[in-house]
Amino acid sequence: MERRQLADRRSRPTPPLGKFWLRGRRRGPRRVAEKQTNYFVDRYSPATLFIVLTIVALSILDAFFTLYLIEHGAAEINPVMAHFLELGPAAFLAAKYMLTISSVILLLIYKNVFIFRSRLRASVLFAVFMGIFLAVVLWEIYLILFVVD
Repeated sequence: MERRQLADRRSRPTPPLGKFWLRGRRRGPRRVAEKQTNYFVDRYSPATLFIVLTIVALSILDAFFTLYLIEHGAAEINPVMAHFLELGPAAFLAAKYMLTISSVILLLIYKNVFIFRSRLRASVLFAVFMGIFLAVVLWEIYLILFVVD
């Protein structure tokens, strides 16, 4: 005999932006079988926070280094960011920040979803993006120190 008075909340998967997305308790799957499926969490680990903050910091460094290099004769090769650069430095910085933050938030929500029908979760993209931003910032530091007059 069913004794529940409300609908069973477990009959549907956890929505990515549910009512508990900022104050929930779920940090991961509770059962071994759930680890083999896509799942969403309410809380993230300190390591994930560190990676997210590192990506945002590297993106901001990239933006300021790009502006410095542009002032010294370089050109923006990314056509999207070149468009915002034509609108001015403030628009460039705002666009860079908003595009990075929105991408990181989207990736954070879907970090435990399998990508490309493989066994890789979207969370591996954090390392990929951090590596790309790190390589770009290191390249810009090299240009500033050894190429720009």
